[in-house]
Amino acid sequence: MRSFRMRTLLSSVKRRTKKTIRNRKITIGNCIPISKELARLVEQKHEEEEEEVIEEGFSIKSSAPSHTHGVQPLGNLYLNSSSVNSRDTGLGNLHTLSDELVLDMLGFLDASSLGVLAAVSKSFYVFTNHEPLWKNLVLENFLSGFQYKGSWKSTYVSACYPSFGNSAIALGDFKVRDFYSDYLFQSWLCANLEMKPEWLERDNVVRKRGISVEEFVLNFEEPNRPVLLEGCIDNWSALGNWDRDYLVRLCGDVKFSVGPVEMKLGDYFGYSDQVREERPLYLFDPKFAEKVPKLGDEYEVPVYFREDLFGVLGNERPDYRWIIIGPAGSGSSFHVDPNSTSAWNAVIKGSKKWILFPPDVIPPGVHPSPDGADVASPVSIIEWFMNFYGATKNLKKKPIECVCKAGELIFVPSGWWHLVINLEESIAITQNYVSRRNLVKVLDFLKRPNASTLVSGTRDRVNLYDKFKNAIEASFPGEIDELTRKEEERKIQQRKLSFWDSVQDANVGAFKFSF
Repeated sequence: MRSFRMRTLLSSVKRRTKKTIRNRKITIGNCIPISKELARLVEQKHEEEEEEVIEEGFSIKSSAPSHTHGVQPLGNLYLNSSSVNSRDTGLGNLHTLSDELVLDMLGFLDASSLGVLAAVSKSFYVFTNHEPLWKNLVLENFLSGFQYKGSWKSTYVSACYPSFGNSAIALGDFKVRDFYSDYLFQSWLCANLEMKPEWLERDNVVRKRGISVEEFVLNFEEPNRPVLLEGCIDNWSALGNWDRDYLVRLCGDVKFSVGPVEMKLGDYFGYSDQVREERPLYLFDPKFAEKVPKLGDEYEVPVYFREDLFGVLGNERPDYRWIIIGPAGSGSSFHVDPNSTSAWNAVIKGSKKWILFPPDVIPPGVHPSPDGADVASPVSIIEWFMNFYGATKNLKKKPIECVCKAGELIFVPSGWWHLVINLEESIAITQNYVSRRNLVKVLDFLKRPNASTLVSGTRDRVNLYDKFKNAIEASFPGEIDELTRKEEERKIQQRKLSFWDSVQDANVGAFKFSF
């Protein structure tokens, strides 16, 4: 889903200098040219207000290159009456199609066809060189790994024709004048936008250090509340050992899951050093400890999470632990963890911005299907921040937010929506688990009528419920019935308290009557 608000961008891009005049145009935020007359009015307004900088605008990274093909946002065309959009003239009768539909059609073509079509017109040249098209070709054709060559097109050509020199594969750098497209421009913008300070300043998660297991269960796991735990991974060898050099040396030629492909760590780090894209690939491997046992030896499950009832399934348990590595800007868009499990995520290197919503609050801009099998959301994490983060200020139930740094761990309760973005290159360990506190929820999830489409991490989606229930009953006789009874009592108690929850002011500890 792509939702681009050019008016918002025009009005709020951060001015880095008070005035920059070039050929009868003024540039705001290094990306949005406007007419001379409009520039004069903007200048006058700022002089009247005696403001040199708009603090709440967007900022482009100082190292950001210009768009590879000179694509500009559509708003620039409206403000430049002498321009004709070469996007339309070059597409011919196809110009009535949306950019997204044009790219969807091009996605059915192979590399040779894209190359031929690029010679038809300037417009087709821009569209056929759109990086995600070539990224898909690489990921589809080189599942055993690749070496990134600065762009996805160059990577594809280099992999197919190794004899080509670097100069021969430096492709796709021609600038096209008067090409206007919000869709293509936003892909570049999201890849090069700085995180706004206001996106990072809210920190309302509960932080705890050195609490007992009993306190964790009573105050966080049972009420299904997030908490950030400090100091509970201080004894991990991984905390001191895991950096690039150590991991590359330890893992050697072992390949890890990066999206649909398998890559050596050295190749992945080579990719993450060079790439500047809207959705960077994320290394997310569930078999890391089996592939390199020493990785599994250098961390241990914190004491709060050692009851993991999926363990009764032995080797048939669903995937439950992952090593996560990614550059700044990589991460996970809004989702709920698989199989209704709870999770913990410990940062070993770097830092992560977290946003969490309780199960009964669907995040703005996120649209799950009625059966929960699919979720429509913005194309990238940055796009969500641009267009929807501001809406969280007006919600009755505010999200839980924090920045989780190296050495810290966050508990993600069952059913909570969460988004995570790496603020710098980061390495983390995460595990999903089932305890007595969420066992009933997991069993209810696994026996849904459409469970075969919802269950993940296992090849046997259809029979997982029966296998898990039978194994629990064999290992803990009567436990399921007892927990089910307690869950029903808890729901009844919650319904009784709902009236008082509606009139109690939790901030001041008093009551407010507003009938």
